[in-house]
Amino acid sequence: MLKWSDLKRSRDEILAVWPVFKPLHGRWFMQELVDKGELPPIWRDRYIQGENDSVLSDHYPDRTAAIASANELNPRLRSALSARPIEPAILRSLELKADKAQQSKQRLQDEEALMLAEAIRRHAGDERPDAASLKLAPESESYRQDLAEQLRVMPYLWIAQVGWEAGRWRTHMLLYRDSKGAWSKPYSVGEKAAAASERAKIANGFNFSVTSHWGQTKARIRQMLLPRANQLLQLASVQRLLAEAFARGERVLVSNGIVFWYEEDGNIGWQVKETAATTESEGATLWREGTIRSTNHGRLVILPYVKEDGEQVRGHTKNGPGDGRALPRHPDHYVDIPFSMYGGDLMIGLFGELPYE
Repeated sequence: MLKWSDLKRSRDEILAVWPVFKPLHGRWFMQELVDKGELPPIWRDRYIQGENDSVLSDHYPDRTAAIASANELNPRLRSALSARPIEPAILRSLELKADKAQQSKQRLQDEEALMLAEAIRRHAGDERPDAASLKLAPESESYRQDLAEQLRVMPYLWIAQVGWEAGRWRTHMLLYRDSKGAWSKPYSVGEKAAAASERAKIANGFNFSVTSHWGQTKARIRQMLLPRANQLLQLASVQRLLAEAFARGERVLVSNGIVFWYEEDGNIGWQVKETAATTESEGATLWREGTIRSTNHGRLVILPYVKEDGEQVRGHTKNGPGDGRALPRHPDHYVDIPFSMYGGDLMIGLFGELPYE
């Protein structure tokens, strides 16, 4: 049996941790960002020391527990990094790389949680089949109740992952629905198929197939979310949120790729814009103390960011491909606007029309 004391990775320098969901196991697994010296840091599954010098996988039953663990560990990892005897420029570069890597994972999870919430909301009025009415292949009979429970939440699914508890892990199978509404025999699941079934919870809710390119599918969903975000401006709870932000002097609120933007020029008031991320090659890390200089009325907001060499890039507005040139502002109306970053749970809650507390 592999011992922790024999594990070479136990002596690696860890910059940060963040959990990821693995659909095949139905659990959240902690990953750690490893300093690779001259090479870029890499993410890998995190192992921890168990009893009798054993090696255990660091995993959690739900996202709340996993993130709580990450939030407890990351400050200690940052303190350990600050205490290393390295040059200040190298230290700052490592801190930026760690921030960028964590932000990337968290933004992805928050965005997909928002998309899932909206997919479920769009089908809130759909008919829910009862377990007895489901058309199942004989081999899938043992999964009838499991499937029915999933369809009560997501009646739009065309692929469902079902299973049973087998000791520590859950054994999973996939069922497919055909054009007549009948469900297939069970198929065994690997990592790739399990990931596809998890994505179906979002894609199928917007009438997309999981066989389509996932990045392109999500880009189309983002466009579909903007009209929904505009509807939020009519909710009393959101109006209260924006009024309180305005009273604090805030004019730009950012959450999950959605921007609430207060436009003073022309007395437009609050409107919704979309964020556009900097490219991975730019090595960008959000510069939360930055400002956005708006010289035009573009629909996209590029948030301020810091390159890995420490250069701070000011945020700005622009139009997207195919939009044409953004209507320019008069130089007298150029504005430098500080922005506030809100957690992903804000937009998830608003899309679910939960009251703002």
